[in-house]
Amino acid sequence: MKYNLAKDKFIQTWGTLGSSWGISRTMAQVHALLLISPEALSAEEIMADLKISRGNANMTIRDLMGWGLVFKELRAGDRKEYFIAEKDIWKVAKQIIKERRKREIEPVLAVLEELKKIEGAKDDKKNKAFVEAVTNIESVVEKADFALDRAIKLDENALVNALFKLFK
Repeated sequence: MKYNLAKDKFIQTWGTLGSSWGISRTMAQVHALLLISPEALSAEEIMADLKISRGNANMTIRDLMGWGLVFKELRAGDRKEYFIAEKDIWKVAKQIIKERRKREIEPVLAVLEELKKIEGAKDDKKNKAFVEAVTNIESVVEKADFALDRAIKLDENALVNALFKLFK
């Protein structure tokens, strides 16, 4: 397979995978392009390579920077901004976990805690069943949050060893 075909296939596949992270396909495609690029790229280079608009490129790059996956690189004597992705895939995975926790799990836990405070929970059968269901869901989400927190804190070898133990 020639480089350009492999590159396009990787970018398309990473774009599809991005939907699983909770990000747009374009955001994942820009990330993929920067991930495999040997040097930082300008917004214009990203736009040309992926055939996206300036607005889409700029918004997507800012979002990736917000996720901590892409960084700005300044070059002396050049007014253009260049962008480079974190290349260590373990750091990328941990950063995605951190962001998903912050954007998904933490808000859900806050809502579940609030929902348990329903009035009349002790007196009404429906309220009691509601609180019990919410408490059970909260327990599962808290366990998932704990597991993700541990995964973030582990180094690569410890994480791989922990995963192997799960599958024995």
